[in-house]
Amino acid sequence: MNYELFIAKRIVAAKEYKSSISSPIIKIAIVAISLGVIIMMIAMATGIGLQQKIREKIAGFNGHIQITNFDNNYSEITLEPVSINQDFYPNFSNISNVKKVQVYATKGGIIRTATDFEGIILKGISKDYDWSFFEEYLVEGNLPDYTKDTSFDVLISKEISNRMHIGVGDEFNILFVKEDPSKTPWLRVVKAVGIYNSGFQDFDENFVIADIRHIQKMNRWKENEVGGFEVLLNDFDEIEEKSNEIYTQTASTLNSQSIIEKYPAIFEWIGLFDNNIYLIIAIMIIVAGINMITALLVLILERTQMIGILKALGSSNVSIRKVFLYNAGYLILKGLFWGNIIGLFLLFAQKYGGFITLDPNTYYVTTVPIYINLKYLVALNLGTLVLCLSMLIIPSIIISKINPAKSIKFE
Repeated sequence: MNYELFIAKRIVAAKEYKSSISSPIIKIAIVAISLGVIIMMIAMATGIGLQQKIREKIAGFNGHIQITNFDNNYSEITLEPVSINQDFYPNFSNISNVKKVQVYATKGGIIRTATDFEGIILKGISKDYDWSFFEEYLVEGNLPDYTKDTSFDVLISKEISNRMHIGVGDEFNILFVKEDPSKTPWLRVVKAVGIYNSGFQDFDENFVIADIRHIQKMNRWKENEVGGFEVLLNDFDEIEEKSNEIYTQTASTLNSQSIIEKYPAIFEWIGLFDNNIYLIIAIMIIVAGINMITALLVLILERTQMIGILKALGSSNVSIRKVFLYNAGYLILKGLFWGNIIGLFLLFAQKYGGFITLDPNTYYVTTVPIYINLKYLVALNLGTLVLCLSMLIIPSIIISKINPAKSIKFE
C-alpha cells in the first residue's frame, strides 16, 4: 500500500485542512494555476490560429508553391506563357503530400463604371481549380462555373463591391492596356455572380477571379499555354522541403517559388508569434510555480507536529516529502481542471461567436482565429504539472531540517 498517498488523501479530506491558516494561500495558488493555464491556452490557441489562418489565406490566392517561367518578373502579373504539357501536370506522381496542381494566369486591368475606376488584377483560372477556399469566404451569390464555354462570370471581393458599387448580378467593364499604349485597350464586359470576403485586404482590394480563356485570348496564347501552375499541399509544414523537390524535378526553364519565399515579410512576422507563445508559457509556469512553492512551505510549517510524529514512527524524509508533493500535486490538478474548463469555454465562445475582432489592415483577419488541438492541450497540461512539481522538490527539503523532539508537542 502506498501509505504516503493515503496520508495525503486524509490531509486533503480533513475538515481542518479547509479551514486552516493555509487555506487562503492554497486558494490563491489554485487560482494562480487556473489563470496561468487559461492565459497559456489562449496564447497558444490564438497564436497558432492566427498563423494558420494567414497561411491559409495566402495559399488560397496563390497556392502553396507556384511554378512559372524563369524570368525577372517579380510582379503579380504573368508575362510569359508556360505549356501545360508538363510531366507533373495534372499531378506530381513522384512527390508525396501534393494535393493538387492547377493552372492560372494573371493580368492587370482597370474596372470602369459610370462614376469610378479602379485598378485590379484579373486572375484567370480553369475548370481544374479548387474552389474550397472561396467557398469558405463566399458572402453573396454563387461561384462561377468555368467547365463549359468561355464564361463572362466573375467573382469579386466585398472590398471591390463596396468601393465600385457593384452587386451580385451587375455587369461592368474591365479595360486592359495593350503592349502598344497607342492602340485601343481591350474591353471585357463581365458579370459579378459572387462576392467573397477573405478579410485579407491586400488581396481583396486587388483580385478578381475570372475565366483563364480571356487572358489567353488577350495575350494571344494558345489553348495549352498558361501563366503558371499552383501546387496545393496537404501539410504546410513540409512546404520548404516540397518546394525544393519540385524545383529539382521540373524543367530547367521553370522556376518554383513557395509562398514563404514570395511573401517573406509576412511569414517572418507570423513566425515571431512562436516566441510570444513560448515567453507567455514560461512566465505563467514560473508564476504558478512560485505560488505553489509558497503554498507548500506554508503547508509544511503548519504541519510540523505531524512531520515530527511521522519521523518518530520511522518515516524517512523522502517518504514525508512524497506526502506533501502528493498534496501539492492535488492542488495543481485542481487548478488545471478549472483552468481547462474556463479556458475551453472562452476559446469555443470565440471560435463560434467571434466576439473579439481585429483590424484586418494589421492582422489580415477580422476576428481572432482559434486553433484547438488535443495533443497540444495534453502536452501543455502535462508540462505544467511536471514543471510545477519539479520546482517543489527543492523547497520540500526543509522537511529534513525539522527535529522530531522539538516539533512534537503534547498538551
